[in-house]
Amino acid sequence: MTVNDDSFTHWKNREEIAESMIPIIGKLHRERDVTVLVHSRSLVNKSVVSILKTHRFARQIAGEELSVTETLPFLKALAALDLGPSQIDLGMLAATYKADDRGLSVEAFTAEAVAGATGANKIERGEGRDVVLYGFGRIGRLVARLLIEKSGSGNGLRLRAIVVRSGGEQDIVKRASLLRRDSIHGQFQGTITVDEASSTIFANGNAIKVIYANDPSEVDYTAYGVKNAILIDNTGKWRDREGLSKHLRPGVDKVVLTAPGKGDVPNIVHGVNHDTIKPDEQILSCASCTTNAIVPPLKAMDDEYGVQRGHVETVHSFTNDQNLLDNYHKSERRGRSAPLNMVITETGAASAVAKALPDLKARITGSSIRVPVPDVSIAILNLQLKREATREEVHDYLREVSLTSPLRRQIDFITAPDAVSSDFIGSRHASIVDAGALKVEGDNAILYLWYDNEFGYSCQVIRVVQHVSGVEYPTYPAPAV
Repeated sequence: MTVNDDSFTHWKNREEIAESMIPIIGKLHRERDVTVLVHSRSLVNKSVVSILKTHRFARQIAGEELSVTETLPFLKALAALDLGPSQIDLGMLAATYKADDRGLSVEAFTAEAVAGATGANKIERGEGRDVVLYGFGRIGRLVARLLIEKSGSGNGLRLRAIVVRSGGEQDIVKRASLLRRDSIHGQFQGTITVDEASSTIFANGNAIKVIYANDPSEVDYTAYGVKNAILIDNTGKWRDREGLSKHLRPGVDKVVLTAPGKGDVPNIVHGVNHDTIKPDEQILSCASCTTNAIVPPLKAMDDEYGVQRGHVETVHSFTNDQNLLDNYHKSERRGRSAPLNMVITETGAASAVAKALPDLKARITGSSIRVPVPDVSIAILNLQLKREATREEVHDYLREVSLTSPLRRQIDFITAPDAVSSDFIGSRHASIVDAGALKVEGDNAILYLWYDNEFGYSCQVIRVVQHVSGVEYPTYPAPAV
């Protein structure tokens, strides 16, 4: 047999193993509310090739490829346990098992590692939580996709309604089409149908009522069967407590803003300060996409090295608040053509750091340039550290943070030497450390952080909503602190 034949046979064998994993993963998700991950990447509803690619990803981080032959025994062990709602990372299970020298069987080790999600310790499955989207623009539609994707078990977040202003004839048909097809993020994964008579969109079996209103005061959500809902405001029209309080109508219990909050509205970056949300807090903000991109790595660097001061320069994709061609705009530079120019503009991300990281004493400044790409941005974080470090030390530290720390869902890490912005479309992390671009000299470190300012940010919004709704399930094995 030739080398080529041997390689192809090996690939087919792995395909067969990955294929056998799919029904186990699906059953765990549907029947027990268990999400199976590999290095923080979900395997739920993934194809054979996607499962193999997800395993291969470990190669560029940990130095060697993770094989499905390694993870399948752990998956089978999980299927035999009395599991409750949870997220379980096969990559972490395999890695921690390799490092364990007690000689335990895979079954015994797995049972011990996920003991917090089994038997008397397991969380009981709830009825789910209603969610309402107020506004249906770029972020609103991506959040909708994520909510529909995560509704498989029927016991988590349930998208019940979308509130928009009427756009005229066939409004609901046009909005459903925008949900179905996206020029950047591709086709919706599933089926979408519309019932114009009842003003309802059906997406993968989810009945989503489209409510037409010009102001929050016009809506009684209980009239649509919505109760105790979390409303996600995607419009950004109201940013302070007084304005956002207008959403606290019958049927709505909490309001989450997908823009930086003003005044005393808490700005939450999941993974960093989401555990500071008070149980009775009804109004909160998910800050901005850039704040979510820079705060997790900033916290990681401050925890290990200390940060004396810093500056963030964001090179940001253009957005809908800019003009396609030169025209009047309340902001002078943003009135110039977005697809034809680099546009210097302001960013509030640096000042927002203080809200998310109140213990950080370092002064952080910031500025931004909008550039002619439709999605994915990069933040260049220039830090003066409290102690000297080497490039290799910081490189290895950030790689480990992305794999095993509590920030592993927020911070990703890539070593590909030819990485460019379009490679990160669809990334579910808040930011991705570009290892090749990292610069460290003495007490100065410069981090290049890619981020999908649409989809990655939307994933952070969903994580915050899951947390405040009580359906953010624990992850096993527990990340290193």
